[in-house]
Amino acid sequence: MKAKIHKFEQNGTYILLDVNSGAVHVIDKMIYDLMDTFTGENDEETVRAWAHAYPEADIREALGELHELMEREELFAPDIDVPPTFRQHGLVKSLCLMVAQDCNLRCKYCFGDGGSYGQERAVMTPEVGRATIDFLIEKSGPRKHCEVDFFGGEPLMNMKTVKAVTAYARQKEQETGKKFKLTLTTNGMLLNDENIAWLNENDFSLVLSLDGRKEVNDAMRPDVGGHGTYDRIVEHFRRCIESRKGGSYDYRGVYTYLRGTYTHNNLDFTNDVLSMHDAGFDILSLEPVVLKDSPYAITEEDLPRVYAEYDRLVDAYMERRRAGHGFWFFHFNMDLSNGPCVAKRLSGCGAGHEYFAVAENGDLYPCHQFVGREGYRLGSLREGVTRPELSQYFRESHVLNKEKCRDCWARFFCSGGCHANADLFHGDIREPYEIGCAIQKKRLECAILVQSLLALENNKKEQDA
Repeated sequence: MKAKIHKFEQNGTYILLDVNSGAVHVIDKMIYDLMDTFTGENDEETVRAWAHAYPEADIREALGELHELMEREELFAPDIDVPPTFRQHGLVKSLCLMVAQDCNLRCKYCFGDGGSYGQERAVMTPEVGRATIDFLIEKSGPRKHCEVDFFGGEPLMNMKTVKAVTAYARQKEQETGKKFKLTLTTNGMLLNDENIAWLNENDFSLVLSLDGRKEVNDAMRPDVGGHGTYDRIVEHFRRCIESRKGGSYDYRGVYTYLRGTYTHNNLDFTNDVLSMHDAGFDILSLEPVVLKDSPYAITEEDLPRVYAEYDRLVDAYMERRRAGHGFWFFHFNMDLSNGPCVAKRLSGCGAGHEYFAVAENGDLYPCHQFVGREGYRLGSLREGVTRPELSQYFRESHVLNKEKCRDCWARFFCSGGCHANADLFHGDIREPYEIGCAIQKKRLECAILVQSLLALENNKKEQDA
């Protein structure tokens, strides 16, 4: 049976989520209890079931409020149907360019085999890079806004191709009217003043990789020689962030944030988030590692500790916000009033049909994590997509076609989870990775709580003003 609602209590706050509409309601204990019985059509049964605990008049008043929510389709909202467009081939919206299948770090949890993705270390040529822009223009059809993500390995090891592709993309913008949003993910080792200036001049969004505390980062992210990297890269990141403060960079729609990974070895990861904030960075993300058969992997036995740590992070996050020196944390940042469109709620990132990764040799894969995985090559820039049936399988692998997702309350927030993680653990992109699901649901509850508390506090400030 599909979950219509989800309710939870955290930090003394009772919250009710309507799954289909995404509406969130902060409620009292009585309504929290009534929702164990109330289905929208059984008022009298609900009154009888809770008459021992609450006055009948209060119960009936609460039921009237719940029916008002139902009339506004904010409670027990209708099911979401699959849009007809999902039976059609999607338009490509973004590409991830593996401009360097090589790296100057040897991160111990790297899913890309130290940047090589199980293949020979190599870099993408400018010719292949420019061909990706032609492919994106052709396959995006009438879509105006497209995205290009420069990835690796370490993309700054191949600035020649990064610059060539950027110049070609800007040229094609003038010729076609399309707009290309450019993003680059870097470990920071080569992020010198010259590269920073060029990335700023070309309106790049940046994802900067750091794992939090110095001891954690240096244990997980050594260089090729096995040496720690924290001191070097933090200095580079500080110069980069400082170069983007003020001036026009605040208004060009580009972002710069730090993204880290936590493992079994640092389940006290709140300390890593706060360490990055204390180091001067205020746009942050920290993700759980996804590994199989590794001492760094997060296991089912770790989940209670992980849940407690997210509760701790909520407290720290709210404490700093209330004290006037808060930070932006990716997984707590969600819009409770204007959520994603139906297509994104169903299928998430669009891997394999709206989003592709391009290997250094021009081969196409569903996303960067599938590069090098046997059986997932979709074609090439020269040939196009030669396995349309696989691409369509990805397109149709939305939450309503995944048995475990179909009935889950979180289905329209996580969009079915990561296909690559599902394949890693189960060999089937429609069989979600269970530990990832459990962590995702906890993070969602925390995010809903945070945004609900912020909304309540903002409303109070406006009323007191």
